[in-house]
Amino acid sequence: MDQEKQIIDLLKTNACTKQQVYRETKSVFAEFQKQLKNKLLVINKEILDKKVKVEYSSDGDFEVKLKFSGDTLLFHMHSNIFDFNTAHPIHKTKYVKEDKLRSFCGVINIYNFLSDSFKYNRLNDAGYLIARVFINKDKHFFVEGDKQLGLLFNDFVNQEINSIEIDKIINESMIYALNFDLQVPDLNKVRVVSVHQIIDMNNNHKLKTSKRMGYKFSHETNNE
Repeated sequence: MDQEKQIIDLLKTNACTKQQVYRETKSVFAEFQKQLKNKLLVINKEILDKKVKVEYSSDGDFEVKLKFSGDTLLFHMHSNIFDFNTAHPIHKTKYVKEDKLRSFCGVINIYNFLSDSFKYNRLNDAGYLIARVFINKDKHFFVEGDKQLGLLFNDFVNQEINSIEIDKIINESMIYALNFDLQVPDLNKVRVVSVHQIIDMNNNHKLKTSKRMGYKFSHETNNE
């Protein structure tokens, strides 16, 4: 009976909280979609060169793309809810200590790809995770990312996500992507090419291409 009570208690607390976090994250993702569509309209009105335009596309309930210039930002909402390692700084805040369920977060990942990777179906091309947006049941949030993305949105205790903050995140993501141009890969990394790659390249431009970005998440840096 004690074990059954424990199961019921966990379902009432953890499981119910995760469902609430999921609903809040889905709501935030819907607002991202709305703001991205607005961004498209605003920017396209100001760009005279019709070959340089912003395009929006949706791939299901959890993924949208914003294409601009040679870049594509892919916004992806993860369908699961996460907690953080006990050593994570948010567990040391009074805000989370008062209610441990506040540490459960949904995640919206923001990736940067070359637009031609999708246009020419270059499956070997690499994209980069430039930011992760974490949202809890109270709609408090923070962003793990580089430069302004990590600096402007790191107050999990006090910051609540809304349309204004979402617009800022989109703007900073676009600026971040536009400031990193395509760089020539190291010769030694592309010196050897197979016949299969050449045939594919002639058909679909499938030699691996990616930006070289300077940003690494903390766990990548620690493993070096």
